Amino acid sequence: MKQRMRLEYNDGKDWVAILDFGSQYTHLIARRIRECGVYSEIVPYNIKSSQLLNMSPKAIILSGGPASVSQRESPVCNRDIFDMGIPVLGICYGAQLMARCLGGRVAKSSLREYGKATLKIISRKGIFNGLREREIVWMSHGDKIIRLPQGFRIIGSTNNARIAAMEDVKKRLYGVQFHPEVIHTPKGKRILRNFLIDIAHCRLSWSMRSFIEDSIRELREKIGKERVLCALSGGVDSSVLTMLLHKAIGRNLIAIFIDNGLLRKGEVNLVRKRFSGYYNINLKLVDAKNAFLKALKGVRAPERKRKIIGRLFIDIFEREAERLGRIKFLAQGTLYPDIIESRSAFGGPSATIKTHHNVGGLPPHLKFVLIEPLKYLFKDEVRLVGKELGLPDEIIYRQPFPGPGLAVRIIGVVTEERLGILRQADWILINEIKQAGLYRKLWQCFCVLLPIKTVGVMGDKRTYENVIAVRLVTSQDAMTAHWAKVPHSLLETISNRIINEVEGINRVVYDISSKPPSTIEWE
Repeated sequence: MKQRMRLEYNDGKDWVAILDFGSQYTHLIARRIRECGVYSEIVPYNIKSSQLLNMSPKAIILSGGPASVSQRESPVCNRDIFDMGIPVLGICYGAQLMARCLGGRVAKSSLREYGKATLKIISRKGIFNGLREREIVWMSHGDKIIRLPQGFRIIGSTNNARIAAMEDVKKRLYGVQFHPEVIHTPKGKRILRNFLIDIAHCRLSWSMRSFIEDSIRELREKIGKERVLCALSGGVDSSVLTMLLHKAIGRNLIAIFIDNGLLRKGEVNLVRKRFSGYYNINLKLVDAKNAFLKALKGVRAPERKRKIIGRLFIDIFEREAERLGRIKFLAQGTLYPDIIESRSAFGGPSATIKTHHNVGGLPPHLKFVLIEPLKYLFKDEVRLVGKELGLPDEIIYRQPFPGPGLAVRIIGVVTEERLGILRQADWILINEIKQAGLYRKLWQCFCVLLPIKTVGVMGDKRTYENVIAVRLVTSQDAMTAHWAKVPHSLLETISNRIINEVEGINRVVYDISSKPPSTIEWE
């Protein structure tokens, strides 16, 4: 393996290094840069300048972060980075750190800025080329730059921050106190593009087509004539992974689909028809419904459910692998956010949000060489890869589905009867959302079966039956989410159909909580 990413399949192409100082938006910076057509990668904030120089980035971006530059333990990058002759853009904390490192002064602001602000642009050249004299930007800071470093000049101000943007044209150093990477800064992408193209002179060489071509070549070189095993769930990530490997090595790929009985209606038939039939992929279906139901009998706690399902999945997968004989490689659909969240951005100060089953979740005794062709891609990029590979929209735009399946959308014990109730209600919900043309506008839409029963009246008779909660959310990246304001008439139709068509349900409720403080899934 070569030195890290660009490194793996982007050799010879321009790329941007993002030093991670712990901002919740760091991954958004990487996404926005890639959307501009330039590859980007997040690296630790304390990376040595010599190491970074050897990796040959065309530009460097310092992310924001929750710390204050005046705190003793605040993260600090290598000072030499500003003398490497490579363009640097500091964002929020990154701009304050740049100012402090180069002799400027940063102080606590008497009036903190959080949310929208009006930026008065003093110089509409460089990073602000093509912008108006006043633009809306998104602020999130408690400190501010109060004295410029030598060689810098002010290029933007707000009512609360005289130095909201600064530049040293000669050294190609730039700092902005706002966040251009978030959608709340409408011209943010233009600002980043100006920095990438006009300042750093990056070539627009990053695309999903080039990713596919490079990946297929490298997979063939690495795998040779060996066989590769992968788990196919029918979701976006595993489907794209399977198709990419199939393009690279054909029948030497063995895809295993484990029917754990916790899937949505029609899932098994969809996978069999699409991948084994239409694409002629070497697919092995394993019926393990009874094993999973037996293992989950009487289990109520969501974490126990997850652990039981994960452990049993690995046991069954390992057993099937042994039956297939010697196989050298195991492929996983790990994505870049999985790595960032599970490993705190490669040693950076980002908080570990959760541990993903794709990252570090395999038992050490599994004797496979792991390959993860998608591990430097974001979800939206994976969808674009799927599009390039010819996957249909019904797979590419499938909404996220939890690894433990319907088991964590049933609050309480999991039984075959309760699975049947939830599966039918969920199918009705998704069908109505699609009919209304809202499926691709929502991040997720699903039903949750609650562990309570309520009194109802159906056919002039008293009923005492189950409650279904409907969850519809909008989101950009699942880090935050808002409950969807869909028409009341649609909610009425969904409720009526579920109550009338699903035996055992007499009440439907709508979840109107956002993330945070709630999560998207209930368990």
